[in-house]
Amino acid sequence: MVVIRLSRGGAKKRPFFNIVVADSKERRDGRFIERVGFTNPWPPSAEQPRCAWAGPCHALVQRGPQLSPTVARLVEPGKKAA
Repeated sequence: MVVIRLSRGGAKKRPFFNIVVADSKERRDGRFIERVGFTNPWPPSAEQPRCAWAGPCHALVQRGPQLSPTVARLVEPGKKAA
């Protein structure tokens, strides 16, 4: 199954997450199909975005991939992208 999930990067205790489309059997930070955005829970300044998408998530979901629970919470309508 193909899922849209978070892939962790960044330094120790300073996480940075890429939002990727990957096979569910691959490791969390392993091989992925496509990088569709990012989220930074600790942005260095107020001007930088906390979450950015390369394309509309709903169009991707209609083509087949499932959303992980965390990504589903981030893209929930009416909710702030944390």
